[in-house]
This record gives sequence, structure tokens and C-alpha cells, in this order.
Amino acid sequence: MLLLLSACGTQSAPEEEIRAFVDLAESAAEERDSSALRALVADDYADPQGRSAADLRNYLHGYLIAHPSIRLITRIDSIQLDGNELARVAVTVGMLGRETDADSNWDFAGEVHRLDLRLAREDGEWRVIRASRQDGR
Repeated sequence: MLLLLSACGTQSAPEEEIRAFVDLAESAAEERDSSALRALVADDYADPQGRSAADLRNYLHGYLIAHPSIRLITRIDSIQLDGNELARVAVTVGMLGRETDADSNWDFAGEVHRLDLRLAREDGEWRVIRASRQDGR
């Protein structure tokens, strides 16, 4: 009975890996590690707006350039596993960044977004294959 109860309270290995993936993405963004952040995007990434992996990787790189200081607060709202190789993840991200501006030395920018991510396991690692914001962008 004790073994059964303890099994009910633990997360599955894929769920733990996905939580670690979100933590890694948060750390990479805050550390402004473009290579690490861009590596989290699958080569076959595609989203409803027609953006490719190259488009998303370029956007992420540009975001890091435009924001010399990034602080994130992430909350995983849900994880839905489709077997052990696919997952849907809803994440709320609070972002506070410092934007460079031609008229001033810096300007703070704060935003909150709900991201809907589709992840796939590739070579044992989770990668984003599709992403959208709740507002459709």
C-alpha cells in the first residue's frame, strides 16, 4: 500500500524531463546563451504563422541582442503527454527585460505571455516543434 501511494505522488520521467527543459530554457534566456536557447528548437519546427526553425532561432537571437538583461518567471500550467515522445505544455512566462533604445541608454520592458508548446523527443532530448502564444502570435 505504501509503495502504491508513493507511486501516485511522483511525476513520470517524461514530465520531469519536460520540467527540466523549461528550467533550461529559462536559464539559457537569463544567461543570454543564444546557442543553448536556439538548440532547444527542433529542425522541423513550424508554427501556425508559417515560421520555420530558422525564423524562430533568429527571433530568439535578436531578442537576446535587444534585451541586455532578461529576468523570467515561469509557471508550467499543464503538461499533457502523448506517449513518451510528444507533449503539449502550457507555460506562463513573466518577462522583465532591458531594451536598448536609440533615444536613451535603456528602457525596461515587462510582459506576461501564455505559451502553448508542442515538444518532441529527438535523440533523447526534448525540442520545441511548434509554439504559439495565447494571443495567437
